[in-house]
Amino acid sequence: MNLIEPSAEELIAAIVASAAKQPLLDAAFELWRWRYRLDSIERRPSAEEVRVNRTLAPEQFRAKYRYDRDHAHEGRMFDYVKRAHPRASDDAIRQAIITAVKFEDATFEHFNWNGDFWDCVVRAVARAAAQYPDFLETTYRDARNNVAYYYK
Repeated sequence: MNLIEPSAEELIAAIVASAAKQPLLDAAFELWRWRYRLDSIERRPSAEEVRVNRTLAPEQFRAKYRYDRDHAHEGRMFDYVKRAHPRASDDAIRQAIITAVKFEDATFEHFNWNGDFWDCVVRAVARAAAQYPDFLETTYRDARNNVAYYYK
């Protein structure tokens, strides 16, 4: 049986279409969660990029990671969110991306491994949700799953 795999463009279009069904802020968070998958679909890193990344000292890697997060609203993420919400203003898209990244950061910052694992996850996202109350409940659910995945 020959299965036809979707093209990179079709995979990206499906992810963007899923995000487009949500309000702008929630779409930005969903696409931010998918960033690594989107990047791997869209392009493979060059041999030079791989070499450079492998030679970075831990503090250099952290600085690069932080820079990428601090400037997410200026890169490919902007294009993905713009595709999901083409009628939204550029400023609104940038602000949604900034808020989504900060919300995700808050979910991890509030994680404190003290007690039952899932209770810790729920508590962390609840504290972040208190800071960022404008997301849908489904986004908070996804954030809980995201935190659980990374801290498993």
